[in-house]
Amino acid sequence: MSVFTLPTEEALTRWVGGYAIGHLLEARGIAGGVQNSNFFVTTTLGRYVLTLFEELSRAELPYYLHLMAHLARHGLPVPAPIANRDNEYLGTLADKPAVLVSRLPGASVLAPSPAHCTRVGAMLAGLHLAGLAYGRRQPNPRGPQWRTKTAARVRPDLPENDAALLDAELRFQESVDLACLPAGAIHGDLFRDNVLWVDECIGGVIDFYFAGYDALLYDVAVTVNDWCAAPGGGLDEERTRALLIAYHAARPFTPDERAAWPAMLRAAALRFWLSRAADLYSPRAGEMVLVKDPGEFRDILRQRAQYVFSLPGSDSEQ
Repeated sequence: MSVFTLPTEEALTRWVGGYAIGHLLEARGIAGGVQNSNFFVTTTLGRYVLTLFEELSRAELPYYLHLMAHLARHGLPVPAPIANRDNEYLGTLADKPAVLVSRLPGASVLAPSPAHCTRVGAMLAGLHLAGLAYGRRQPNPRGPQWRTKTAARVRPDLPENDAALLDAELRFQESVDLACLPAGAIHGDLFRDNVLWVDECIGGVIDFYFAGYDALLYDVAVTVNDWCAAPGGGLDEERTRALLIAYHAARPFTPDERAAWPAMLRAAALRFWLSRAADLYSPRAGEMVLVKDPGEFRDILRQRAQYVFSLPGSDSEQ
C-alpha cells in the first residue's frame, strides 16, 4: 500500500460526506505495498481504509469488491466494502476510482512461527472453500499473459545470468498444464504484511486487489513462498509442514495437485520476481512509494527449482 495520488483535504471531506459514517477527523497515508494509494480514514463513527486505484479500471473493480463482501458474509476476517448513500461500493475521488472498506484490527507478524503458519494454512483453505460459491469470474491479473508481457519488458534490464534464468523458467512454465487442477477465487498476494494478528488469532486478511480465478494450488504456493521462506530462499521445514498440513486438513490436496506442486512454487516465485523487477526498472512517481528487492524472489526461484517439500497425502508422507 503506497500513496501515488494525494487528494486535498477539501476533496476528502466532501467524499466522506457521501457516506453515512459521520464527519472526517483524519486521513493518513499508508506506506507499504506498490499498487494503489491507501489511507487510514477516521470519522466520528469509525475507522476505515480508503483506496484509490491507480491501475485497475472501473470495469475490473466489481469483481474484487463483491468477492470481499462475499467472503465477509461467510465469516472470514476480510475488509467489508462500505456502500455510500447511493448504495454503491465504488466511487470517484481525485479522478480515480475509490472505495472505502472496514478497517480490521491487528498488526502484521513479520517473523512467523509454525503456530502462525498453521492458522494461515487453515484460513487460506477456508477462503478457498468459501470462494467456490462466488459466482463472478475474472482471470488472475498476474497470470500467464501478464507474465509473458512483463518478462519481455524487464528482460533488457536484467544481468546476463538473470536473463538466462528467466528464459529457462518461461520455457518450463509454458510446458505446465494447469487444466486438471482445482480452481476458484484466489487471494493472489497472501504475504505476511497482508495478514493482521490480534495476539495468536487472525484479525484480518487484506489487499485483495490481485485476486482472480486460478488454480487454488497457485495461491498456496504464493503463501508458502513468503510465510515459510528461510534465509537464502529455501523453505523452513517446520513452518512449511505446519501450513500445508493445516490447509490439507480443511481442503485435501488432489493427486494432480501433488504432482504440480514443484511447478506451482516456481510459478509463484517467478510472478513476484517479475513484478518487483518491473517496479524497480520502471518506477512510478508517488508521495510514499515502496520498491521491493526483486533479487529475493529470483533466489527463491532458484531454490524451488532444486528442492521442495512434498504436499501432505503424497506417498512420501504416508
